[in-house]
Parts: sequence; structure tokens; C-alpha cells
Amino acid sequence: MLTLENETLRVTAVSPAIAPAPPPRIRLLGMPISILTEAQTNLHIIESLQAGRGGWVITPNLDQLRLFRKTPDLHRMYDQADLIVADGMPLIWASRLQKTPLPERVAGSSIINTLTAAAAEAGYRIFFLGGNDGAAERAAEELLSHNPSLQIAGHFCPPFGFDQKPAEMDRIKSTLIESKPDIIYVGLGFPKQERLIEQLRPLLPQAWFLGIGISFSFVAGEVKRAPRFMQKLGLEWLHRMVQEPSRLFKRYVIFGLPFAVRLFSGALRARWMGKRG
Repeated sequence: MLTLENETLRVTAVSPAIAPAPPPRIRLLGMPISILTEAQTNLHIIESLQAGRGGWVITPNLDQLRLFRKTPDLHRMYDQADLIVADGMPLIWASRLQKTPLPERVAGSSIINTLTAAAAEAGYRIFFLGGNDGAAERAAEELLSHNPSLQIAGHFCPPFGFDQKPAEMDRIKSTLIESKPDIIYVGLGFPKQERLIEQLRPLLPQAWFLGIGISFSFVAGEVKRAPRFMQKLGLEWLHRMVQEPSRLFKRYVIFGLPFAVRLFSGALRARWMGKRG
């Protein structure tokens, strides 16, 4: 049995007989997003594992919402995902403007710590897939140092262009099948990690897959997360851009800021239409 005490996950020995029901969702510019806190997300995953059911978590941010709007091919993945949690303060702000408030940001870079702790307590095995060369292994070691009971099923960083090489794809599939993980963190960036999860999920239907982007590098200490006050103010993007300006300036400033205006305008329009209805 699992309980939430002050938004902290507590795991005890008794397993639920039935998997938890799908959580309710809102929509932002057409994207479905689950109404969950981080602790509730972890609870849902652990209870589902105890009931023998796997799943898929997508953690969209503002840029992913932008790509979702312009790339209809991505919509089917969101239709397949079990949980879609908002990893980005602009999405939280827009949900409030729309009068369909999400409770909090659920960041992949945070859930990798809290879900790992819950999985270690419950006795589940975790596999680390992707990241920069060596980042998955270092992240696994760092998490093990904080969770001595953690069971690491394995870690693997596929080579560049792996998704275009059938032999490399077969290697990933056979490695995961042999490792028998319960939770697989996939850190390859959006949408590559989601496209890979879509292929891998049928092979391990009782496991949970989470696309967590750059989170291995955060845990391993290769990239520094923004101070907590910047995270709360929704300025983590600025902290990251300062660290990698050549790679992130276009994404956050040229594309991101105008799209944020579009998101907030859409939220206000949805709020107005809701009142009129």
C-alpha cells in the first residue's frame, strides 16, 4: 500500500490489487496534460508497477508544446502516453490563466530523484538509457550513493545515429529485455526519446518509460541546475541558456518568447470562452 503524507511518497509492503485510474487532464493549445503533483505522479507509477501494469510518462515544456502544435505526427505519442506532466512554468501559468490550474511543475530533472527514491524503497529495478557519453553511468552511481537499496538494472549510451542503424536498435532492445527493468529513464531529448520509447514499450509492457531529456547530466553534475529561486520564478531557461548560449538562444528567445505570448493569449481566450459558455 502507498500513501501520500505531506506530498511525500510512503511505500509499505502491501500491494494494491487494482492499478490506479487514469488521472484527469486539461488541455493547453490542444495538448493533454495530467493534473498531478510530483508526489502523485510517483505514487501512480509505483502503484501501477505493484499491480503489474507498465506505462509511459511524457514531460512537456514550452518548446515541446510549440513542436506539438507544428508537428501533427507527434500527437499520436501523446495519445499513447499514460501520464503527461508539465515540465515548464509557462505551462503552469497558462493553466491558471485558463482557469484550469495544474497543481505544480513536475520536472524530469526532479522526478529522476524522487521516483528513484520511491523505486528503491519498493524494490524496483531502474535502467538508464541515453545521455552524453558516460552520463547515464555517472547518474546511476550518484543516485545509488543517495539510495543504497537502489537496484540498477543497467545503463547504456547508444552511439550517434543509432536510430538509423538496425543493428544498434536490436542491441538496445536485447539489452533491455535481458535486464528486465521496471523503470527505464530515457535521456535523449525530445522527440527522439519519445520516438524510441514508442518502439521499445511493446517489448516491456509491465515497465514504465520516462523521457527525461538532459536529466542524467544534471544528476551527474555535468550541467548545473538553476538555483531554486530561479526555478520557482520560471527562469531556469535563462540559467541554461547562459551555460549553452550557442545551442539554446534560438530555442528560448527566437522561438520560445513569441510562442509564450501565443500560449498565454490562447489561455486567456479559452478562459473567456469558458465564461461565455
